[in-house]
Amino acid sequence: MFPERTGYIIWVSDLKAARNLDKYGSVHYLSRRMHYVVMYVNADRAEDTMRNIRKLSYVRKIERSYRGEIKTEYSKDVPDKTRFYGL
Repeated sequence: MFPERTGYIIWVSDLKAARNLDKYGSVHYLSRRMHYVVMYVNADRAEDTMRNIRKLSYVRKIERSYRGEIKTEYSKDVPDKTRFYGL
């Protein structure tokens, strides 16, 4: 139902021009202080899209986000020590 998405962090030199990145994918966050944009694009067209974005004059560096690959399921192998510390 939903297409597979890939996240990218794009470091930019001009924030006004970075607002134009919306036509390449979904802009999730734009940092005014650190000059980067977090955006999501469709995974099947990600390489072509990044190739086009890399050609833009205000783009300095592109990094792929590894958020989807981080393990988010945890097991409780360690006993809970908070019950030993009372008030």
